[in-house]
Amino acid sequence: MNQTQAYQDLGTSNQLESLVNETNDFLYGLWRNKHITQKQYERLKVVKKQAEIAHLYFLPKAHKPKTPLRPIMAGLKSPTIAISRWLDGLLRPLFNRLANETTILNGSQLVKQVEQWSARYLTSTTSFITMDLSDLYTMIPQEGGIKAIRKLMETSNIKRIDGVKKRLY
Repeated sequence: MNQTQAYQDLGTSNQLESLVNETNDFLYGLWRNKHITQKQYERLKVVKKQAEIAHLYFLPKAHKPKTPLRPIMAGLKSPTIAISRWLDGLLRPLFNRLANETTILNGSQLVKQVEQWSARYLTSTTSFITMDLSDLYTMIPQEGGIKAIRKLMETSNIKRIDGVKKRLY
């Protein structure tokens, strides 16, 4: 987590009010400039009494030697959670459609895929490679993620997703 500066220790200060205000100001600007609809604005804006600052906790990785800890960021009441869910709802169908043939969601799907592939592609010399990625989500810089989404939309010739333009100014 320290490698990416994705998180910062707030100490005893409470940044909730400023985060709520900044988020609502940003959303108001999107609505005012007609990048989102009134309905979207109303659904996404933050109600301060319902918001909480995300907090960090740890769960042990009992299956690993020396039982390292897995950091979990709990942000279900974060001021930006509605925006996050909305963006996921916009982008998930696009991703699922484009990555459908190369994405494996669970173990049973993996077994089915291997059975199908084995008839045509797998030989006695086929190797399977696994990877253990550390800090996957925080290792993707926000600007890099935005560029990747923009490139995905350009290569797919998509100008809008659910009425939202590819580029917001």
